[in-house]
Amino acid sequence: MTVRADLDLLTIGHSNLPADRFMALVQDAGVTAVADVRSVPFSRRFPWFSDPKLAARLQGADIAYLPFGDVLGGRPRDPALYCDGVADYEKMAATTPFRAGLDRLDEAMGRFRLCLMCAEREPLDCHRCLLVARALAERGSALGHILSNGTIEPHADTEERLLGRAGGADDLFGGRADRLAQAYRHRARKVAAHLQA
Repeated sequence: MTVRADLDLLTIGHSNLPADRFMALVQDAGVTAVADVRSVPFSRRFPWFSDPKLAARLQGADIAYLPFGDVLGGRPRDPALYCDGVADYEKMAATTPFRAGLDRLDEAMGRFRLCLMCAEREPLDCHRCLLVARALAERGSALGHILSNGTIEPHADTEERLLGRAGGADDLFGGRADRLAQAYRHRARKVAAHLQA
């Protein structure tokens, strides 16, 4: 993998990766800090991704571990941030804590080669892409998603895949920006967390 100097930050989904493979992917990308955006930084099935073990392993490789799940996680505690029982990413993105979390990420990007981490392998199945990366891109950040095969997909290419899944081309009633917003909304409704009863 070639380190992409043109990207402000990266994302990765740990999924079921072996710990050594995950470490190789972030090290090959030149990552110096992992920003964990999981609401619950714990994995029963893959305990090496639970925050104390992951933090220790990253520290051993001189990579900082930064917990951000409290403000940038995809499972909000506030029931008002759900619509019909599904987490509403647009409402979440408008909250003061979320915007403050983005400000903290901006500050961390000035100090580290930062990589957002969540659980889902596919960026389009995860709030790290559909919520956090979208908001950062709207702020002007250049992002890339580390895929499990080691390639780094620019966020603009990920958005093109999102549009492709949504189908259709520009029409008389809406341009690319409108279609992209609708595609984000539709995908988020499919993959976002559900309110726990």
